[in-house]
Amino acid sequence: MLTFEITKQDHCRRLESFVRTLMPTSPFGYARKLIKSGAAKRNGTPATPDTLLAIHDTVTLKESAATAAQLSPTRPTVDILYEDSHILIANKPAGLPMHRTAECEDNLVDVGQAYMIERDTLCKLYPVNRLDRGTSGAVILAKSSSSAGIYGRQVKETGLDKLYLALVWGVPDQSGVINEPLDDKESETRYEILLAGENCSLLAVTPISGRMHQIRRHLAAIGHPVIGDKRYSGGDMPELSGFALHSFRTSLTLADSGSLTVCAPLSDEMLNLCEQRGIGTDTLLETVYHLSLAN
Repeated sequence: MLTFEITKQDHCRRLESFVRTLMPTSPFGYARKLIKSGAAKRNGTPATPDTLLAIHDTVTLKESAATAAQLSPTRPTVDILYEDSHILIANKPAGLPMHRTAECEDNLVDVGQAYMIERDTLCKLYPVNRLDRGTSGAVILAKSSSSAGIYGRQVKETGLDKLYLALVWGVPDQSGVINEPLDDKESETRYEILLAGENCSLLAVTPISGRMHQIRRHLAAIGHPVIGDKRYSGGDMPELSGFALHSFRTSLTLADSGSLTVCAPLSDEMLNLCEQRGIGTDTLLETVYHLSLAN
């Protein structure tokens, strides 16, 4: 039996995603098959592909020649949180743009496409939703133009159920709704304080509408900008690749089968910044785990 202990890098990750991380070149259905057959377990008990992992959990894999051949000593270049024949959901690092820009630099679509080619997956990636360059977390890429159309309509018609984590300057009211119009359009953002640190707060933020830079602009408008967001009064934090805003939880309806909820583990940058500002890592990880289980 092969045993792996979960670290903060995989805290709140789906079990299927973790097994895929161990075997990045395996077909996307292989990890699901192992879990459903009982060959992959969490803490010694049978689990489902959607089971969320927490730090210090153990994942065991039944040893076999097929599994041993798939294991890799290195993690994949794209952190895939979910994948099927239509889409993949990636955990985008802060500082990485979604698309090619005027400068010759890496971007998520090109990096993802290169990884698909390396893995012999024939597809062309299309962003279904987008994150700002400085924002990290879960983002959806379709694997064909038809899938992009299907999921794009879902985003337009019903929206995605998305929850962000934002580390902001100061301490706002415990919870609130920001209704300030943006670009002459009605806009709504809801937030709740999860934890408070030294002149800062970690917020759970839900954008009800979908305006450009909505969360960043709304939080700046109430005097509590996202830390490191230079554009909207959040200051310059050279140690950050972007700013302290993370797309943590995304729920959507799959084209083939039911609903899916995916959580994106926090980066070391975000965890370290919170620690520096007086929000302990253990407390933070416990808080976001309970948040990941909430409806």
